[in-house]
Amino acid sequence: LIGVYTNRHGERWELQLKGSGKTPYSRNGDGRAVLRSSVREFLCSEAMYYLGIPTSRAASLVVSDDDVWRDQFYNGNIKKERGAIVLRLAKSWFRIGSLEILTHSGEMDLLRRLLDFIIQEHFPSISMNDSNRYLEFFSTVVSETANLIALWMSVGFAHGVCNTDNFSLLSITIDYGPFGFMDSYDPNFVPNTSDDERRYKIGNQASVGLFNLSKLLEALKPLLDPKQKQLASQILERYGEHYYSCFTELFKKKLGLLGENENDNFLIAFLLKVSLLC
Repeated sequence: LIGVYTNRHGERWELQLKGSGKTPYSRNGDGRAVLRSSVREFLCSEAMYYLGIPTSRAASLVVSDDDVWRDQFYNGNIKKERGAIVLRLAKSWFRIGSLEILTHSGEMDLLRRLLDFIIQEHFPSISMNDSNRYLEFFSTVVSETANLIALWMSVGFAHGVCNTDNFSLLSITIDYGPFGFMDSYDPNFVPNTSDDERRYKIGNQASVGLFNLSKLLEALKPLLDPKQKQLASQILERYGEHYYSCFTELFKKKLGLLGENENDNFLIAFLLKVSLLC
């Protein structure tokens, strides 16, 4: 993260470099990115933006003189590739994992301060004086995450690595890695060649979203009283209903279905099954 930029419209964007080298969080990685994946992220993030799907965006791509060694298909065939650096933008780069790691390490004061900062900066509808502000925050993230994954499904987009560190607290699409778009409907579609267990296949994305939100709730629980914890669990239970409603509305629009009909859901399911058989 290199800074925050305010454009002429008063919009604040956090600027981040991908592929610029090691950081304290690189672990055993080299912190580099190859030109191949950088071009894909640039193109896809812009495509998603113009498809109307919340996403980070790419501002520039610079080719590096550094050689980067990568095993593209995870088959032991390591090759030298051209490096690159992407300057990418988002309203915020905080993820579910940003809170999860603080709870895991017992840093409760920092967790509270960070969460208050995120709410104040990015959730203006939530009052900082509201004793239920963390509950309201969680409710918003649950509903917006359901909306985002339904939007992914409506265009056949599979993220590829849907862990808590790749799920934005602002419910935008971030961290384009081994993503892919289905050429034809297949709920078992997996764009990540290293995902041997098909954990993040496109048909699992809604369920993985629920799992990640349950991890978010675990991270928030130290800041909630018993009643708030109970209410938060009820909010999480409604995730599936919210997702299904959004999914249905999106597919009805794609089919040009107007109004409400008890057979709409049957028609959508039938057409998806026919697509699978074809």
